[in-house]
Amino acid sequence: MAMATECTAYRDTKGGLHSTPEKATLADLAGVLGRVGEEGGMTAGVAKLLFDKREEIERVFLEHDAMLASQPAHAAEAHAKPNGAAAR
Repeated sequence: MAMATECTAYRDTKGGLHSTPEKATLADLAGVLGRVGEEGGMTAGVAKLLFDKREEIERVFLEHDAMLASQPAHAAEAHAKPNGAAAR
């Protein structure tokens, strides 16, 4: 008869347990993405791609934020609205 043993697990934001930090993070990314593709079949793959490309994606967003920061305030507001619609 085997005894109970201790193990390390990583919890995602929904409370699911995972064997590695990467798996927990991928579950969280998939949750943020929602259903991607027909029946949500692409969600895990897109989450993995985002995880793998994290450095490049963060760089792109940093560059985007820097461009917005260098614009006059009224131009930055227009870009913050959906579809670039100006505030009324």
